Amino acid sequence: MRNPNILVFSGSVRSGSFNGKLAALVAKKLALADATVTHISLKDYPLPLYDGDLERETGVPASAQQLKRLMVAQDGVFIACPEYNAGVTPLLKNAIDWVSRLNNPGEPPSVAFKNRVFTIGAASPGAFGGMRGLIGMRTILEVGLGAHVLPQMVSVPHAASAFTDKGDLTDERADTQAEALVKALIRQTKLGHRE
Repeated sequence: MRNPNILVFSGSVRSGSFNGKLAALVAKKLALADATVTHISLKDYPLPLYDGDLERETGVPASAQQLKRLMVAQDGVFIACPEYNAGVTPLLKNAIDWVSRLNNPGEPPSVAFKNRVFTIGAASPGAFGGMRGLIGMRTILEVGLGAHVLPQMVSVPHAASAFTDKGDLTDERADTQAEALVKALIRQTKLGHRE
């Protein structure tokens, strides 16, 4: 049985981002569990703010097309989801909106979000660990796009002190959540989940 292909990225591209650290940690744990990991930054896929007129006039940007092809090639996806004002970051929502617009003839709507397994997590300086943003992200993926999102999540509160210099988690509860998420994602992708 081949190792699953799993894409990992963060909804923040800020230098020193807590969610960037979380994405790196999950990528490391997935690689140690024998997944073939592709860890990207959305900074490498710059996109204008979604605009239907712009799409009609110039088409979907090449960066969104590249991101869609990359997602379609995966068995699973982990997204580290920063929380802004109890919601999803504009950068992350915009990337998802553009990718959702891409369907080749004969493909189902939002094809990049079908036939693969998603997991989500968040790291936040607050006490809630980004949980409110995760609820919004789950709604977007599951209700809006028909994605299969596993119930296992990782929520890292007090993120400013939650990571060691080596990028590991100091919070045992959060680390246990990360381990459970990785195991569930590996298991479901090896089962060949298909919607």
